[in-house]
Amino acid sequence: MIAADLAAWARSLTIDSIPEYVRAAAQRHLLDGVGNAIAARRLGQAGPALPVARGLGGPPQAHPLGDTAALSAPAATFANGVLMHVLDFDDTHAGALVHPTTVVAPAVLAVAEETGAGGAEAVTALVAGLEVACRLGAAAPHGFHSRGLHATAVVGPPAAAVAATLLYQGAAATVADAIGIAASSSGGLLEFLDTGANTKTLHPGSAGLNGVLAARLAVAGAVGPGSVLEGRRGLYRTLADRAADADEILGDLGERWECASIGIKPYPSCQLMHAALDAIAAALDTAALPPERLASIAVDVHPDSAAIVCGPDTGRRRPRSPYEAKFDLPWSVAALIHDRRITVDTYAASSIARPEVAATAARVTVTTVPDTRPAADAAGYAVLTLDDGTTVTGRVPASRGTSARPMDDAAVRAKFLANTGGGPSAETLAHTVFHLWEAESVAAVTGLAAELIPDHQRL
Repeated sequence: MIAADLAAWARSLTIDSIPEYVRAAAQRHLLDGVGNAIAARRLGQAGPALPVARGLGGPPQAHPLGDTAALSAPAATFANGVLMHVLDFDDTHAGALVHPTTVVAPAVLAVAEETGAGGAEAVTALVAGLEVACRLGAAAPHGFHSRGLHATAVVGPPAAAVAATLLYQGAAATVADAIGIAASSSGGLLEFLDTGANTKTLHPGSAGLNGVLAARLAVAGAVGPGSVLEGRRGLYRTLADRAADADEILGDLGERWECASIGIKPYPSCQLMHAALDAIAAALDTAALPPERLASIAVDVHPDSAAIVCGPDTGRRRPRSPYEAKFDLPWSVAALIHDRRITVDTYAASSIARPEVAATAARVTVTTVPDTRPAADAAGYAVLTLDDGTTVTGRVPASRGTSARPMDDAAVRAKFLANTGGGPSAETLAHTVFHLWEAESVAAVTGLAAELIPDHQRL
């Protein structure tokens, strides 16, 4: 069965069997996730997640990033999952269309801290969980989204369960049980797209929490359905209306590393609009284009992207919330034209209220263009037409940060330092995460993270 095969592979994984480039990629993505969480804390974007996580209580086993007070490992996992995702600045595997780090890393940090695992064990569990998340998502490209489900929330519980069970020292059969238990909690509705709500920000937290609970249940003796992935009532037939692709999930396991192809975001918005934003940025780099002189802005998007970032009201009204703006391609294009950049401040409440940006967004037209590549890996193309008829085009082969145009360590570090405010503690934290596999524990990560949060914002 697929879950058993995945579990056997994960249980056999050691730090020495992981290629150096894969280990480095995992630590790079962990750094990005930690930086995004700290940015969310610094900006006060955690919302109800932190007080709710703190209210869960439990034995002091692990720390939410930024806090000096420990919570139970499941509660800390929930908090960190929300923190890493809430800005929509977290990484994306294009073929799977999932955010792997935001569901796996919180479980790894929490359970590694709880169990006193060394850095090598933590990185091994992280690699295993990331690989499982990517492969489970890639086996149903856009399949979960087309059914109204957030793919990250579907693959997140089993992926987090794999990582957590390894850290709990569960045997291969226990890892398989944990996958079966965790997949029963998979879900995550995309209905937020039609309402302006931000429930999607909670999905990774819930996914990681359920993964850790599944791991604990399996270690305690609970049994999960072995056919949870390929069964007639299993994850794929139920949530993606298709059979499980065993070759996509298991093919070349340990030789082809999908977790080394995860992209890192340069913009804190939905990945599916990044190619269009980069095409607009390319056009802006070639000519002076005052917003008031633009008669029209035309952009191409992948058909699978349109339903997510080009809903029926996008461009025709202001976003109802900062989070909705992150899924509004016309508005985000207009903001880029006005500001010449997209940052976390772009999506502040005061920013989305600007009438001049809304006016420019109304002049954005979107055309869906078929592309054989996954939507998150698609090319970007834009044509900006001035009031005198002059046209300026922008074209990119893929968005920045994807596997086709990856960020190097220096760029990832720069994003991290911008998110954390820089300074000696941030520099030390970056070094610690980049070399986590050599560390005695993950305690330094949570300790240094707390130093980057003002006293009044932490516990």
